[in-house]
Amino acid sequence: MAAFGTKGATLNSKVAISRPCSRRSVVTMASLSQDELKKQAAWKAVEYVSSNMVVGLGTGSTAAFAVDRIGQLMKEGKLTNIIGVPTSIRTYEQAKALGIPLATLDDQPHIDVAIDGADEVDPNLDVVKGRGGALLREKMVEMASDKFVCIVDDSKMVSGLGGSKLAMPIEIVQFCHKYTLSRLAKLSEVAGCEAKLRMEGDKPYVTDNHNFIVDLYFQEPIKDGRKASDAILALEGVVDHGLFLDMVDVCIIAGKTGVEVKERPHPKKK
Repeated sequence: MAAFGTKGATLNSKVAISRPCSRRSVVTMASLSQDELKKQAAWKAVEYVSSNMVVGLGTGSTAAFAVDRIGQLMKEGKLTNIIGVPTSIRTYEQAKALGIPLATLDDQPHIDVAIDGADEVDPNLDVVKGRGGALLREKMVEMASDKFVCIVDDSKMVSGLGGSKLAMPIEIVQFCHKYTLSRLAKLSEVAGCEAKLRMEGDKPYVTDNHNFIVDLYFQEPIKDGRKASDAILALEGVVDHGLFLDMVDVCIIAGKTGVEVKERPHPKKK
């Protein structure tokens, strides 16, 4: 399997899809659709997977390409003895249909590599995740992994988290959810945000864990992600949030000029 440096090394390179070992060549992909760009990033991420690994399987449109690729390589005999740990019911169903053996963290508490997408990525490789509703399971699986490989197209890159002005999700318990939403909206660490209960039709959206989601919308990037994280988690009724800080080890970004591979210069915090 091709490797791109070691964990702890700083890497910011553009690599050719046709020659995965080259770090200096560039693939021109100006004519590719967003889905094709996602697929390129996903396939590159699967190069971090080798036989006999336990692999965290992410959720979302980009991660689905990676799950498909793993299934394809297993069918071809190029990957063997893979165990997948899915981050959602949707991913569980996809992987099962592909014949990927599956387990949970109860069965496999140590994961070699996790591959998942992101909704936003900042220059420090901190990310926002969870617009698909699977943030809690994603965070549990990715924190249990030795290496978290994040895959995105370049539309997900932001100067600061919250910069896309799209949702930053927070999973909360159903009990007194209006009370919790109100307290979230009043936190000084997320001042200026608009807090909305996520709806599915005329009813609140319910996660795989039977919780609700509050989406925060920012007009400006979050000033201090760490302080915001601590303040949100301190509220009773909050289960977890979509700020994935100090977690991504490798980020693979597909853009119109090629696939860029970035590695975090420092190990993630456990």
